[in-house]
Amino acid sequence: MRKILQVDQVDWEEWRHNETIRVHFKPLHDEEGAHMGVCVQKLSPGCKTSPAHFHMKEEEHVFVLKGRMTLRLGQEHQEMGPGDYVCFPAGEKTEHCLSNPNETPCEYLLWGERKADEVVVYPDSNKVNVRELGEIYRRKPLDYWDGEEAEPQGSRKDD
Repeated sequence: MRKILQVDQVDWEEWRHNETIRVHFKPLHDEEGAHMGVCVQKLSPGCKTSPAHFHMKEEEHVFVLKGRMTLRLGQEHQEMGPGDYVCFPAGEKTEHCLSNPNETPCEYLLWGERKADEVVVYPDSNKVNVRELGEIYRRKPLDYWDGEEAEPQGSRKDD
């Protein structure tokens, strides 16, 4: 049987890449087998959540609870405040990230799908993260036949 979770009783955790790419969060979902991930996040002044990216398979949602922050959506920047909501649909090829240029923290609810076969694209650095492989690649578009051996002359049945 599921129990009701009291957000105030969940401890803040921190995810940090460096001093300016980091967030504090309270996970509100069951880690084992949950289809959706849900958490309250706090974005400190002068920080951003991640490099700008878009998801090929996962949908993501943000709802601002307290404070203000800036949403980068493509090359546009928009301010978000309490009561503002945005959705990033799966497969929409427009990058997004959140930053806080203000003097006070911003708290928001973040939820989205959690798929093992997710692919995340980072247009600014031209990288692709293939979650199922646990690997990140540099994007370099190729022709379908690049690197394939050419078919020998006369090997086709209709020749």
